[in-house]
Amino acid sequence: MGNKVAVLGAGSWGTAFSIVLADAGNDVCVWARREEVAVSINERHENVDYLSGIELPRRITATHDAEKALAGADVVVLAVPSQSLRENLPSFLPYVESDAVLVSLMKGVELGTLKRMSEVIAEVGDIGAHRIAVVSGPNLAREIARREPAASVVACADEDVANMLQGRLHSPAFRPYTSIDVLGCEFGGAYKNVVALCVGMAVGLGFGDNTTASLITRGLAETARLAMHLGANPLTLMGLAGLGDLVATCSSPLSRNRTFGEKLGQGMTVEEIYASTRQVAEGAKSCSSLRVLAGRTGVEAPIVDAVDEVVQGRLTTSQLMEAFISRDTKAELS
Repeated sequence: MGNKVAVLGAGSWGTAFSIVLADAGNDVCVWARREEVAVSINERHENVDYLSGIELPRRITATHDAEKALAGADVVVLAVPSQSLRENLPSFLPYVESDAVLVSLMKGVELGTLKRMSEVIAEVGDIGAHRIAVVSGPNLAREIARREPAASVVACADEDVANMLQGRLHSPAFRPYTSIDVLGCEFGGAYKNVVALCVGMAVGLGFGDNTTASLITRGLAETARLAMHLGANPLTLMGLAGLGDLVATCSSPLSRNRTFGEKLGQGMTVEEIYASTRQVAEGAKSCSSLRVLAGRTGVEAPIVDAVDEVVQGRLTTSQLMEAFISRDTKAELS
């Protein structure tokens, strides 16, 4: 087996994950949508646009040519925005090796189809579950890039493939654990972005730790309700891909979803926030998909409902907080 990994997407998380892969002994070729980003990585060993100030290992190269990036890679990492995966994947697939494993770093649910990212990969690429894996956990890109100790979950329906990937990802600062619960890992990753938006709104409104802790805890309960209804292992939601990712994303100013929510809480509109940054806050898109999914399955999802109302401009952040407090009370474990 070779040790070349192709990383499709040169944003902050794709670049940070490339550092993990290089430190773990892989040769990494990053595909960048914009040629100037590839030039920066190759000539300066730095991704100036997305991870400025971080020196990249020499084992990382970059290209704007998908065929060149994918040639000979036995592991293909997908790090494009969730909502653009279906559009981008067909241009990559002709160059993917026939036995390569595809690894999703994406944390979202597709608008319209309500499919998880592994399901989109399977459908568009006609690829079996044994060749599709996901990585999820507390993965704030800049901290990973600075090689601060972190752990995550690599999940695949085929346990042998998960174990193989664990070996390929294990670096001095990054500890991967394995799972076969792909659904649970993906839902934990998608849902926590929406909860982080809500927490950010509370912070933007000036509320403190009691409010944010309450939202995080109820957000975890809401995530678990829907994920378990769809077949997830409840222990997944208590682990790195659930609670771990939720705490990191909701608590850190480095989180783009929390920051997006903060700006909403401070009075900016969704359009103004989009205009001010090139970073993608996945939760602002996935809240709509998760809301429809919860509605179809009959699962109560007040946080997702309210966040979607704010993102759609039908509710203010102050009204959102008032709505939570005025809801009918129920038992804690409901």
